[in-house]
Amino acid sequence: MSKFKGKKVLVVGFGLSGVAVTRYMCKQGARVTVTDSKQKTELNDSIKAVAELKIEYDLGKHTNKTFHTSDMIVVSPGVPLNIRPLEEAREMNVQVTTEVELAASVLKEPLIAVTGTNGKTTVTTLIGEMFKADGKPAYVGGNIGRPLLDYVTDGPKSDYVVAELSSFQLELVRRMVPACAVFTNIEPDHLDRYVDMNAYIAAKKRLLAACDRNSYVVLNHDDPIVSSFASECPGKVLWFTKRDPMSIGGEFAERFHGAYFIPGSTEIVAKINGKEERYNLAKLKLFGDHNRENVMAALCACRMMGVSAQAIQKVIDEFDGVSHRLEFVRRKGGVFFINDSKATNPASLQRSLQAFKKNPVILVAGGKDKDLDFTPLAELVRRRVKILILLGEAKEKMNRAIGDLTETYLVGTFEEAVLLAYQKSRSGDIIMLAPGCSSLDMFRNYEERGDYFKKLVHQL
Repeated sequence: MSKFKGKKVLVVGFGLSGVAVTRYMCKQGARVTVTDSKQKTELNDSIKAVAELKIEYDLGKHTNKTFHTSDMIVVSPGVPLNIRPLEEAREMNVQVTTEVELAASVLKEPLIAVTGTNGKTTVTTLIGEMFKADGKPAYVGGNIGRPLLDYVTDGPKSDYVVAELSSFQLELVRRMVPACAVFTNIEPDHLDRYVDMNAYIAAKKRLLAACDRNSYVVLNHDDPIVSSFASECPGKVLWFTKRDPMSIGGEFAERFHGAYFIPGSTEIVAKINGKEERYNLAKLKLFGDHNRENVMAALCACRMMGVSAQAIQKVIDEFDGVSHRLEFVRRKGGVFFINDSKATNPASLQRSLQAFKKNPVILVAGGKDKDLDFTPLAELVRRRVKILILLGEAKEKMNRAIGDLTETYLVGTFEEAVLLAYQKSRSGDIIMLAPGCSSLDMFRNYEERGDYFKKLVHQL
């Protein structure tokens, strides 16, 4: 008999994660109530997805009594843990958990967990493709858009589970033990949710704390925050870096385990279990050195999980990238259009600009500010951006930080932004959407924003 049978379970937040929890808990025989601050009309897709299930709803608000009288509360990633009804329920010792934690507690397959500020979607997708190329069935989910509980509820069963995990999803993790944990980088983000950078780092480090001595832990040596995790790591560390370990020297060079490349080179060198392996990047279709870092991170995880070098090389040669991440949209009149809607923070926007070193860039940026600093973009904007077009809630703040460094326009709509960018462009220019901000001021998510940008570009 399920331990949830007859229990009063409150699902807080009714997006993809909330729907997955609702379906799972109903299958377990729980009495489910769903609460969301959004109105019913804003949640039509989610309500339709569970139309056949017996559920109670408390929508448009969060009622304190609903929280206080529940046996368990399952919080969706987008819901801050400091909302008052939730804090009160925790003070009353009501169990509070997450969809990821529920899934991790029942998963029997080895879990490869990927986190970081930027690059985690690309790394997660690459790992999934490398497993697939080697004939090893793997479920790829988590923050990438497929809840882990959907796998638990519906299958089909795989040999491995690969999960992208955001800081929001890691905040309450207790019972997850990954076979392999990957940390891409940690840079300022989500400071509208966390009191400071240390709180954000602490959320990410919950994945490190979840590891045990049998876990493989892949760390970015070039990121000072991530590299510091090695001293606290209970598992076996693999490094990836843009420097030859011999140039770093000392014990690090002698005991190096992982992968490296030298900028400008066409090879990744991996030292796995004492043996040197080389991977050719000549056919890699991904722009920018940061994508070579992503390949190294995926390579390290996959080799430790038994994926063949041949399968990894095949994916390096054939992988087209992920949607909304430096995605080529079209070429019109000699102008290239690039959709990087997934660049939702200044550090990611920096990588976007660094990926194109020759062509002038017309940058479309702005959106919902996450209380982040845009001044570190100054030098790149001065050197790389021909024209800057700003929109969304953050446009005035971005204008104050970087608007004086190049020809800058503030507009009200995406239609204005795309049309103005094309009118100002010349053959050889790159028009790139790389917002450096969240999409939530104008869109449901970065995917909807990127799709709308692509639609407008194709209508030109």
